[in-house]
Amino acid sequence: MYSPELLPGRRVLPESSAGEEIPHGTTIVAVTFPGGVVMAGDRRATAGHMIAQRDVEKVFRADEFSAIAVAGTAGIGMELVRLFQVELEHYEKRESRPLSMEGKANRLATMIRGNLGLAMQGLAVVPLFAGYDEERDEGRIFSYDAAGGRYEEREFHSIGSGSVFARGALKKLYRADLSAEDAAMVCVQALYDAADDDSATGGPDLTRRIFPVVATVTADGYRRLGEDEVGALAQAVVEARFESPGGPTAPLR
Repeated sequence: MYSPELLPGRRVLPESSAGEEIPHGTTIVAVTFPGGVVMAGDRRATAGHMIAQRDVEKVFRADEFSAIAVAGTAGIGMELVRLFQVELEHYEKRESRPLSMEGKANRLATMIRGNLGLAMQGLAVVPLFAGYDEERDEGRIFSYDAAGGRYEEREFHSIGSGSVFARGALKKLYRADLSAEDAAMVCVQALYDAADDDSATGGPDLTRRIFPVVATVTADGYRRLGEDEVGALAQAVVEARFESPGGPTAPLR
């Protein structure tokens, strides 16, 4: 019997979509600085026009020298992160050395491509991957599309529903000589701007003490900033916005 439509890649996907009732993660940002990279994500997950969760975490340790964050379908994103973490750990145990930065980025692209069928039905997940490259002694950022396309970004990048607004803030505030602390502040400022214009992105919640997840990756490894550290950054941003609601301005020269 001749049935080419049953071959892998030729199967017709159902016309129905998963809809908007499944929780989705939103905005992620990353900024490089001399000797490393900072990655941060807001804490809101949405299901259609409803807030599904206020304190979801979207930024994770991938291995000692890299971080991964996800935007899109939350459940699939969390599973992708767990599988990626296990694969990197398994490679390091088997080879007695970690996978190269290029190798990690390429492996993640292959995993995303494996979800293409579900992405076509509305269950897409798009991660942002960043880390410290020991060979180059610098932070690097990689973005992806739903088909597994891999793209290296320069200096900074953002993904998710509020990424357009976050990227505008990053472009305005980024400097090549940022310290790790200043890069973290830039990320929090960018997430605040995203939340200011995108209903799916959650800003700092001072009453509930819910702040963005912020992590740095340097030659010393992955480090998630503590609640007190991020809380202080968020408090400073909110207080400054009382004086300047649009946020800090970049110099013209």
